[in-house]
Amino acid sequence: MVSCALKVKFLLLCEGSPANSTEGSDRRLLVYQHCIPLCESGDLQTEVAADIIGLLMLETHTLSGPSLAQLASLFVEAIKVGKMGSGKSLELFPTVLTALSACEVLSYGKGELSGEEYKKQLINSLCSSRDVPLSSEELRFLVEKVLRMFAKLDLQEIPPLVYQLLLLSAKGCKKQVLDGIISYFKEQDVRQEEEQKDGDLELEVQSIPQDQLRHVEGTVILHIVFAIRLDHELGREFLKSFKVTYNSSTSYGDLCPFSVALMLSVARIQRYEEQVFDLLKGAIIKSFKDEQLQQGSKFLQDLLPEHCSVAQMILDTVKNSVFGWDHVTQGLVQLGFCLMDAFGPKPGPFGKTTEGSATIARTPTQQACKLGGQVLLQGFKMHEPIRGEILEQVLNRLVTKTASPVSHYLDLFSDIVVSAPMILLESSSKLTETFDHLSYLPLATVQGLLKAVQPLLKVSMSLKDALILVLRKAMFSSQLDGRKSAVTGFLLLLKNFKVLGSLASSQCSQAISSSQVQVDVHSRYNSAANEAFCLEILSSLRRCLSQQADVRLMLYEGFYDVLRRNSQLASSIMQTLFSQLRRYYEPEQDLLPPVKLEPCITAHGDQVYLQEPLVCLSALYDDDEGEEEEEEEGYQSELQTILESMTRRMIKSELEDFELDKSAEFSMGSSVGVKNNIYAVLVMGVYEVLMEYNFIKANYSKSRFEELMELFNRYHKLSEILREKSGKGRLPSHKTPRSLLSLGFISTLLTVLFRDSTQSREEALSVLRASGDFVRYAVSVAVQKIQQLEETGHTDGPDGQNTERTFRFLCDMTSVLIWRYTNIPSVVEDAGKKEKRSSLSQLCLEGLLRIFTTCQQRFPDRMAQNSSHFAFLADISEEADESDDNTEMNFFYIRQFQRALFTQLSGGEDEFNSKEAQLLVSILSVLSLHFIQYMESRIRCVSSSLLEDSAFSKGLLSLLFNLHVLYKSPVSLLLELCQDIHSQRGDIDPEVEVEKQSHFAIVNTKTVTNAAVSLLVLSQVDRVLDEVDWLIARKKSQTLFDKSGEATQTAGQQDPIEKAVTLQLGTLLTALNELVQTSLLPGNCTITLLRELTRTYNILTTLVKYVKLSGSHLTPQCYAFIIYAQVDLTPAKLQRETTGIPNLIFSIEQYEKYLITLSKKSKVNLMQYMKLSTSRDFRINANTLDAALQEQDNAEETTESQDVEETPEPKQKKRRQ
Repeated sequence: MVSCALKVKFLLLCEGSPANSTEGSDRRLLVYQHCIPLCESGDLQTEVAADIIGLLMLETHTLSGPSLAQLASLFVEAIKVGKMGSGKSLELFPTVLTALSACEVLSYGKGELSGEEYKKQLINSLCSSRDVPLSSEELRFLVEKVLRMFAKLDLQEIPPLVYQLLLLSAKGCKKQVLDGIISYFKEQDVRQEEEQKDGDLELEVQSIPQDQLRHVEGTVILHIVFAIRLDHELGREFLKSFKVTYNSSTSYGDLCPFSVALMLSVARIQRYEEQVFDLLKGAIIKSFKDEQLQQGSKFLQDLLPEHCSVAQMILDTVKNSVFGWDHVTQGLVQLGFCLMDAFGPKPGPFGKTTEGSATIARTPTQQACKLGGQVLLQGFKMHEPIRGEILEQVLNRLVTKTASPVSHYLDLFSDIVVSAPMILLESSSKLTETFDHLSYLPLATVQGLLKAVQPLLKVSMSLKDALILVLRKAMFSSQLDGRKSAVTGFLLLLKNFKVLGSLASSQCSQAISSSQVQVDVHSRYNSAANEAFCLEILSSLRRCLSQQADVRLMLYEGFYDVLRRNSQLASSIMQTLFSQLRRYYEPEQDLLPPVKLEPCITAHGDQVYLQEPLVCLSALYDDDEGEEEEEEEGYQSELQTILESMTRRMIKSELEDFELDKSAEFSMGSSVGVKNNIYAVLVMGVYEVLMEYNFIKANYSKSRFEELMELFNRYHKLSEILREKSGKGRLPSHKTPRSLLSLGFISTLLTVLFRDSTQSREEALSVLRASGDFVRYAVSVAVQKIQQLEETGHTDGPDGQNTERTFRFLCDMTSVLIWRYTNIPSVVEDAGKKEKRSSLSQLCLEGLLRIFTTCQQRFPDRMAQNSSHFAFLADISEEADESDDNTEMNFFYIRQFQRALFTQLSGGEDEFNSKEAQLLVSILSVLSLHFIQYMESRIRCVSSSLLEDSAFSKGLLSLLFNLHVLYKSPVSLLLELCQDIHSQRGDIDPEVEVEKQSHFAIVNTKTVTNAAVSLLVLSQVDRVLDEVDWLIARKKSQTLFDKSGEATQTAGQQDPIEKAVTLQLGTLLTALNELVQTSLLPGNCTITLLRELTRTYNILTTLVKYVKLSGSHLTPQCYAFIIYAQVDLTPAKLQRETTGIPNLIFSIEQYEKYLITLSKKSKVNLMQYMKLSTSRDFRINANTLDAALQEQDNAEETTESQDVEETPEPKQKKRRQ
């Protein structure tokens, strides 16, 4: 009855209060304002209150906009101050908000808002619950509720909600708020990436447009950074969470580009800057180390999913920053330079820098440095405001870091020039300032810098003029490096400013690859100006002809490359070289020798120096090959006359003519010896230059080849005298002087010596092939050139800087050396053994090993690391058809080396050549990483042969381990080897007879007497422990970050990681059980084993479930091994070398301590397998002490009796000690 009466009265009231009139609207609002508190008061029955709320809901849509706004504000204020008693009226609130959103315009403050916007403001005001008293549980519930709502809201509604959440975090739940925000945007990024992978979607088809998402992320980052500025606890919580993430997790699953961008933005706050970059550097280097560990172990690859790359996240952050993330870009610049400074190449011994050419980034530090360069390069391309800062910092580092390698900064600068040459011209003043420091910079830095700026010089006259002015000043520098820098700069200008009519040189240097259109246009219309410019430079370079030998040598070698690029300069260059040659050439045809050696040296006090390297001869005749005949006929004929005359007279000249016979002094301790050494090197250089010239001009003429052999015989005689004389005395033995033969000539010479079967050339080539010394000399020079290329990235002489031609020469030489080694057995080479020098076959193998190593370091793109075949080997085969399978060809070459190794092993001990076998193993180590399982079975066969050479055994076992880990874990292999070592070395208890086992006959009595094999096995134990430790850390992180509990396993199932660790440790403990019973060699072997045992127990402490195996097998034997180590070593040596014993005892005791604790908690007796040892407390063993004292007394009595009978000698005192 009450309910019906209320309903009738309410309807009559509404009927008498029309909504379209002001009075009626106010009256209705008044009814709502009185009914809502009445329902919350609790004075009404529940049914009556529900009926009233239902009636109010029916008429809500008739209320005016201002009335709805006042009503909504009433609800919000009541909620904030906590006046909502029963909460019955809250059922009306959603209806009010719905009606409010339908309003078109509402007054808000001094302005107006739409109903939808007004509703958002109310919601944000309501969500700002910082004024509402909440318990920690209520706060956590509220935060979780709001975070769950993120997925249901429109993207544009996220930033204001995040702002309110951050305000709410002042009460607590800071980590929960930050993690929730980061997780939401991480999910959005993943969704975006999946949509892009599925195909190129149109913007309207995408669930969230990319630009909209990035802008929202940028706004949210600004909100969070602002909140951290006001609340430092929030900042500390964020950094702590990031640190825990990358320290504990090995998958980096909680990291994402959004969190990286947030870190970089937080770095703008000064108090957090250092911490942020330290954390990011640590995360990056740890990520690369984990990636390297996983890539190097097939066991880990099969067990775990693909590694999540932190580097890729950072590069994604750079890519995302293009959407207006100005607050992130500065952090990216700092991060890039932090990585390059911290992880760039370091100075070598004694401060020497080892620049070399750019190689592939292999180590984690190299990868981190490369990442820093990529961040800066991409940032330079995308963000105009930071370009000036990046360029300025790069140039500053090139100028200031003179004591450290700067190759990584040169690579970055070169990439910047290539990517944006015209932008750099806007900063030409900075480049000009850098040019002013050229004469004070290391030569390698100058070369890299000038090569990088070549494209800019083509299009900027002012930059070119500034550089020339600096180079002219440097030409007169007091420092040798300054003058070398000037020569380098001028030669680069000569090569790159082409004169009209010069030969196209696509085969030459590829230094200019950017802004090629502008460069070519400039060259086409200014060739006349280029010619005048080049001639002006040549006149400056002529001054170098009176400077030190190093400067002249650089000039002579540079002229060859200049003429390959700028052939129209031949006349001027040849004139310069001819005038220089005439100073040292004896024109009288009847006089011997034809070369004046006196002017080639200079003396300063007692010191004698080389003044003129006669390499200009090489430059002259090499240039002769590329000239235009009709224009340069005069120079050609004159040059040919001089070289022919020199050949004839050098053959007639005896060593006495140069005062270099056997009676001459060659000691480096006297000025006369130094002078004679310089003369000898010069004469040998002339011989080599003339040999190469005669070979080129011979056209396979027998008579010319005989002349060549005459030259070589004199060269060889002088070389032997120099080697013999320099090997005597206290000073170091003679080092072979660097050959002046070019790499291209050596490649051709080897090919004709070993592979040329043309009938018409047979007679002429027999002259060269008949001389074993000449053939050995050719291979030795090839090895020398390859070694120089491996160490420096280039070779002396023509084409030494041309990477494309150099690689082609390497391919040709590889083919020849493989053929020579595999087709001519080394057993027929008796000369090498008689002279105690490397055999020709061994030289071939050394050359092959250096070629393969060089190609992996210097030409990584040619090695096809990621494909199923070895592209480099495919390149060297001249016989291979285009249709042939490259993999089959690669197997063919590897089988050749394998067959050679098996031949070595199957022969008798007299025929076994240890050095040759080691070279074969090293070559197989380089090549066979691409053919793992095929090689492993073959190596097992090899290692089952009876070998007793310890160095070879170590190399072969290293190869076996390197191959084994790439397709399964090596623990089973370790167990077999440990059993073999135990069998061969015997037990620590002499009374125990060890069962004879021989899984690998390569582990035999002779090889185990050397510590190398045992140390190699222990190093592999350490590697297995690394993997186990890494897996345990990963498992811990999974447990730590498993919030939902979904990873709990059902009964009877074992986690794959846990199972893998069980198998690894179980087998490893069995292997260590063998080693701790083995009578190992004192010293490094014992110390290393103690260290590995200590580490094993530290790991077992975290995995106490493997109690039975460790207690019954390992621990008792460990104590026995400790006693063995203490007895075996003298007290002084024991104190110095066995400091690991206390550490091992402590680790065992800690392990047992945790076992006892766990036993008490779990009510399971885990100590039943453990037997506590009496030696654990380091008590003095009374029996041992009495025996030692008795022995000492007996020794003293013996000494005293001898003192009485004989005259005391000092030796007796020494023996007594």
